Amino acid sequence: MTTTIRPAGPVQQGADGARERTYDVCDNGRPVGAVGISTDPAFGPSAGILRSLSVEEAHRRRGRGTIAALAAEEVLRGWGCTQVRLVAPADNQAARSLAAVLGYTERSRNMLKTLRRTAPALPAGVTGRPMTETEFAEWEATSAETYAQEWMERGVPEEQARHKTETDHATTLPDGMATRGMYFHVLVHDGAVVGHVWVARREVPDGDDLGYVFDVEVYEEYRGRGYGRALMHLAEDITLDAGLGVLGLHVFASNTPALRLYESLGYEVTQYNLAKAL
Repeated sequence: MTTTIRPAGPVQQGADGARERTYDVCDNGRPVGAVGISTDPAFGPSAGILRSLSVEEAHRRRGRGTIAALAAEEVLRGWGCTQVRLVAPADNQAARSLAAVLGYTERSRNMLKTLRRTAPALPAGVTGRPMTETEFAEWEATSAETYAQEWMERGVPEEQARHKTETDHATTLPDGMATRGMYFHVLVHDGAVVGHVWVARREVPDGDDLGYVFDVEVYEEYRGRGYGRALMHLAEDITLDAGLGVLGLHVFASNTPALRLYESLGYEVTQYNLAKAL
């Protein structure tokens, strides 16, 4: 058995050095599967994505997928990529197992919750309200650097972390606080603002729109008092008010307290985001 990958078409090139290509997975020259790779539009041209990998059922469990993935990583190295990531759906244990064999580690998870008709009530004395323009300006002044630092702390090179920060900000908030479908609220207890939450309306191809928590934070001096749970209840209320019935979020795998909170609130993992250095 000789497993190789062979280009199935030309390299697709885009702006800012973006590349994408599909390869046939071949067994002794005969196609038995396919693998797709690209540079990462979120993190920039020095980051790669293993977008897809498939091997025909009759040819599985013989190491062909592993060989094809390693060959695809070599192509990404040739493109100048220093990291590669992949997405493993929560119900695809085979993908997660293969990723573990290849040396990928979990970076983060995406989670979803189907909401009830009414959000849980906030604790006594705790209320939520929209951010003021002044509060938004204060948040915006530090949010980009905080976001970039979070990625760097998870092993993402600074160049890639800052590229993602700039790209995400430009894409999600082109009109700042006035961007359509964006909801910025603060949590208040006894007159003091103790945290904030940013919920967005996200379009889902071939499905209903959903709410998405882009940012949630309890300010340091108020942590450990249950305000994180209250903020997530506020996020549910915002989502329901927007006419949406599902709320999603992204959480870093190393953030154990947040993971435990979301699991206790009924969020379920939809995908695992895995990465490795090249």
